[in-house]
Amino acid sequence: MTRSRAQDLNVCGVTAAIAVIDGKWKTALLWLLESGPRRPGELRRQLPGLTEKVLTQALREMEADGLVHREVYEVLPLKTEYSLTTFGRELSEALAPLSDWGHRRLDKLAEARPAS
Repeated sequence: MTRSRAQDLNVCGVTAAIAVIDGKWKTALLWLLESGPRRPGELRRQLPGLTEKVLTQALREMEADGLVHREVYEVLPLKTEYSLTTFGRELSEALAPLSDWGHRRLDKLAEARPAS
């Protein structure tokens, strides 16, 4: 899905929502930011495999979509924190039932797997 789909007014609501969280890392970033503001380094440490470039891109897109707030503190060295906006928190709450469904699906898959 392209970024332009997130701006398309002629799509269904589910498509519009998925366009905003599309990508490997955005749902994980939402999940981490639910517990409070985080610095970019903290986010990278908690998501092994996430590069600085991809983190920056994802956070910029999420900020442009109104999901996260970027706060830069004028101290040396510069300190930057990201937090969920009210809109981002609403999205996170809307995704909670989907997360519950995903956990139930994983439980079913684990039950169906033959014992090793």
